[in-house]
Amino acid sequence: MERNVFGEPLEICCTNPMTGYYRDGSCKTDIEDTGTHTVCAIMTNDFLRFSASMGNDLITPIPYYQFPGLKEGDKWCLCVNRWIEAEKAGKAPKLILEATHEKTLEYTKLDLLVKYAFLK
Repeated sequence: MERNVFGEPLEICCTNPMTGYYRDGSCKTDIEDTGTHTVCAIMTNDFLRFSASMGNDLITPIPYYQFPGLKEGDKWCLCVNRWIEAEKAGKAPKLILEATHEKTLEYTKLDLLVKYAFLK
């Protein structure tokens, strides 16, 4: 069973738009997920512009990859390294920690993630 950063069962991040490396709504991962799409984040325009400036345009749809293009307010499983990069630049979006995979803790500390927690 996949676990979140609290060691609890991993919750769904989002199904509209359908997110996750496997496009199943979950930020689960495995060895094939070289981008480590484990961070469930709530998109902001600030983050989306930052990501595009770093060479990862998350705004423009790419139907071939079942990618709808994102807008502010969408929830999406981000690559953990992109989120860390955004955090260092002061552009990190809020996180849904219950839907953020425990593998994220191999890259950053829980204390930092908690600072960005979206409180339901």
